Amino acid sequence: MSTSTTAPGGTAAPGQTRDGDGLGEPLDLRRSHSRGFGLGFVVKLILMALINAFGLYGILAAWAAGSWGILAFLVLALVVADLVYFLPTRRLLPAKYLFPGLIFLLVFQIFVVIYTAATAFTNYGDGHNASKDAAITQLTTTYEQRIEGTDAYPVTVLEGEDGLALATVRDGQVLVGTADQPLTPLDGATAADGRIAEAPGYEVLDYGGVVAVAGELSDLRVPVGEQEAEGVLRTDDGRTAYAYEPTLVHDEAADAMVADDGTVYANNGEGAFVGPDGEALRPGWRVFVGLDNFGAIFDPEVLGGPFVAVTLWTFAFAILSVALTFFLGLLLAILFNDEKLRFRNLYRAIIFLPYAFPGFLSILIWAGLLNTDFGFVNEILLGGTAVPWLDNAWMAKLSVVLVNLWLGFPYMFLVTTGALQAIPGELYESAEMDGAGPVRQFRAITLPMLLVAVGPMLIASFAMNFNNFNVIYLLTGGGPQDLESTTGVGGTDILISFVYKIAFAGGNNDYGLASALSILIFIMVAVISALTFRRSKALEEIS
Repeated sequence: MSTSTTAPGGTAAPGQTRDGDGLGEPLDLRRSHSRGFGLGFVVKLILMALINAFGLYGILAAWAAGSWGILAFLVLALVVADLVYFLPTRRLLPAKYLFPGLIFLLVFQIFVVIYTAATAFTNYGDGHNASKDAAITQLTTTYEQRIEGTDAYPVTVLEGEDGLALATVRDGQVLVGTADQPLTPLDGATAADGRIAEAPGYEVLDYGGVVAVAGELSDLRVPVGEQEAEGVLRTDDGRTAYAYEPTLVHDEAADAMVADDGTVYANNGEGAFVGPDGEALRPGWRVFVGLDNFGAIFDPEVLGGPFVAVTLWTFAFAILSVALTFFLGLLLAILFNDEKLRFRNLYRAIIFLPYAFPGFLSILIWAGLLNTDFGFVNEILLGGTAVPWLDNAWMAKLSVVLVNLWLGFPYMFLVTTGALQAIPGELYESAEMDGAGPVRQFRAITLPMLLVAVGPMLIASFAMNFNNFNVIYLLTGGGPQDLESTTGVGGTDILISFVYKIAFAGGNNDYGLASALSILIFIMVAVISALTFRRSKALEEIS
């Protein structure tokens, strides 16, 4: 029996069902059903159709690439999305708003952290960026030499169901071969002037088609005959091919690469084939290395010394940046918070200008102003002196802090101005009656109340400056470089710019080591933020 509430006259109360209707649905939901397919439903249907189409494309691409983790995630995400947005129940209403944000969180935050953490335990980097099978294939094709005494083969590039093929004319016959099939006669094929005009089952590629598949064509190797000694055809321009023979082959039984002179390059278990003299063949492949990358970070013989120095400077830079910008912004906010000051809105607008100007342009301008030989500061303001603002390690550190102060104090000024105006004036009146002076009022009222309001913002500012790559890279490039260091570290490098140099700017780009450093940065910022948030909770008792 229904227990719904009825209004006078036998009608159901708003939002309730009528007695005996047997449907169990709120009236507003049933009314929406009775209206049929409205404009909102049509828009939702179109959007979900597009999402499902892109999702299906991603699923097929992941299936083809063998990325089973991505495939499973896409299938689950699409199923949940369809259920959330099409099931006619009000219980899923919050999920309609939370689901997009959750997906973006998983893709752009959690997945990135997990992938970085996984990479930190591998040797991923230049020379170790593929699978073992790909490395063997690359080594085999790289160490090739043209078979001496063989003629050139005029070829035509074909494309069939199984991929690219090469065709040539020999003794009046059209021969076609693929990566898996040696050159064999093709029935029905025709040629004109030594070039293939028609090949049944294949498409004859013109110049534009050859250019479009140039990458795939450079990897194509077509056996000349059934015997390995006959070599393989290889072409660089899609018009002329030559017979090559490998000088390095893989011995599966011994898991080694064997050169034509008998030299054996054995698998060293660390993602490379190494010869008797210690020479490692490149490329290698990605393998799990455990804690080796983290050990290298703390090893004094590898990164230990530079890592400690860079870490100390990173903390100093982040703390100084937050403290100086906050107190300068607060000082100016207090000065211009006086209602008796004329034109204070104009002054506030002028102070805010550096923040309104694009930051990266400001940094580049400051780099020019501080140039030792031609900068405006040395040439004009200091009368032609040669102060090494960016060429001396300590002067460069000072310059970075000052430029970051210029970029950051307007924001702090804006935030603290709003926080100051929110402090009740009665507190200051009571303090004056108790005999407290301006300094005492600042210490007992202004600063504690401000920290309650802007504490989370200061934590975020610290995290941002801890990873403030832009100001370091654009102003000093991390320099001046320490010429005695083999890591390329400079006097103003912070951890994030140090990671960049290891990953992208070094002679041997080591993504595994850079990922390990990134994980350490993440842990440092997370721990400091957690401790600071606990402290900010204690400050909330003041309010």
